[in-house]
Amino acid sequence: MLIDYIGVKEINGSLIVLDDVEGASFEEMVEIRLEDGSIRQGRVVQIDGKRVVIQVFEGTRGISLNNTRTRLKGHPMELALSPEILGRVFDGSGRPIDGLGDIYPVRRENINGSPINPVSRIYPRNYINTGVSSIDTLMTLIRGQKLPIFSGSGMKHNELAVQIARQARISDDGGDNFCIVFAAMGAKNDVAEYFRRSFDESGVLQRVVMFLNLSNDPIIERILTPRCALTAAEYLAFELDMHVLVIMTDMTSYAEALREFSSSKGEIPGRKGYPGYLYSDLASLYERAGMIEGHKGSVTQIPILTMPNDDVTHPVPDLTGYITEGQIVLDRTMDNSGVYPPVSVLPSLSRLMKDGIGKGFTREDHADLSNQLFAAYAQVMDARSLASVIGEEELSPVDKQYMEFGRLFEQKFISQGATENRTIEQSLDLGWELLSTLPREQLDRVDDATLDKYYEPAKKRAVANSAAKAIQTDSGNDSEKADRPAGADKEG
Repeated sequence: MLIDYIGVKEINGSLIVLDDVEGASFEEMVEIRLEDGSIRQGRVVQIDGKRVVIQVFEGTRGISLNNTRTRLKGHPMELALSPEILGRVFDGSGRPIDGLGDIYPVRRENINGSPINPVSRIYPRNYINTGVSSIDTLMTLIRGQKLPIFSGSGMKHNELAVQIARQARISDDGGDNFCIVFAAMGAKNDVAEYFRRSFDESGVLQRVVMFLNLSNDPIIERILTPRCALTAAEYLAFELDMHVLVIMTDMTSYAEALREFSSSKGEIPGRKGYPGYLYSDLASLYERAGMIEGHKGSVTQIPILTMPNDDVTHPVPDLTGYITEGQIVLDRTMDNSGVYPPVSVLPSLSRLMKDGIGKGFTREDHADLSNQLFAAYAQVMDARSLASVIGEEELSPVDKQYMEFGRLFEQKFISQGATENRTIEQSLDLGWELLSTLPREQLDRVDDATLDKYYEPAKKRAVANSAAKAIQTDSGNDSEKADRPAGADKEG
């Protein structure tokens, strides 16, 4: 039996309070009918005996204390799902905003999801190729993994998110069962339009499901956005057997909305004003990644978050690092120097990388190459620190070689065009070409057999390329001389 509750006890921000409510459930959806006949949606966020606190999605402006009619729907918020969600654009609460009409659902699912039985989880293996050398080679993204990107305000994380969404593919032949779920939270209108236009112009929109929550949308919708996105991803992965990559930006906006919501409920704040349950709330999102026994699909997450003041100890990146399996850190100094993507190699890692690369997945030399590149770049940082004290000209010959390697590594390996899509073989070969600029005896993380197979050919290619460039330069100088009039080189 449906019961309408007439009148409201209190109104506080986006919250309304009802008394004498029977049988309400936490997270239950609510329909609120105003005096003018308009209908708003809400959900139960707090229950104290027969007193119920409801958060109104569209805000409480215009709600009367006396004549408002409230009806409990008897179920939590559900998302309409069907195969036709691919290629569609939704708002933060799952309503279509692309002008293509409503979704005719095959089923409806609770957006809060169901926890995955740990016994049924399959250990993540195999990788997702992003086309970005620094990520694919040094912090490889594994299917079923959650690998966040730690960025800073104003840096190029949005461009990197679009590039990964545009270029990402699985290593298996075909790739028809691979798709992207993209969720933007608190995005400005121009940024949201940039996301939509980039996917449309690159032709990948048909394999992308977009959820866009704008900065002027209600904060409650911002809290729902990642849950809607992950519900869609779980449907595509575990019902349609697709491999799904979920990109969520910006998780800091989500956490700030959660803080505002918690404050409006009068909850005791924790560190920096965030609620004490921020860790468990983030875990309820991140732990929805993985692979399940008996299902061919997988859900892989790349949450992107901006660190206030570039502070990695801020609660959001700090707690995210505890839950996820590694991180990709963007560096502001590299960003200011024009390096894109500005991936800071040394603090970045992928904890599941070792089990998804190598023979049968990428290439047998991948792990050795990655270890050696990390070790060599660490030597570069030491050499730069020493050069800042004594000057680069006073460095030893080996340290000078490392300084040159560092410049080449940042210019050629880390830096690449926003539309440049490198295969894993191209990235690995490029890594060996850069290592060939260092003496062989310095490469102590690789065995001799691997060096014979990859280092020596790379060194020969590097020498040949240098010779070809020298010949090209000389021929260019000769042509310039030929074009000069006779006696032009003589002093007057």
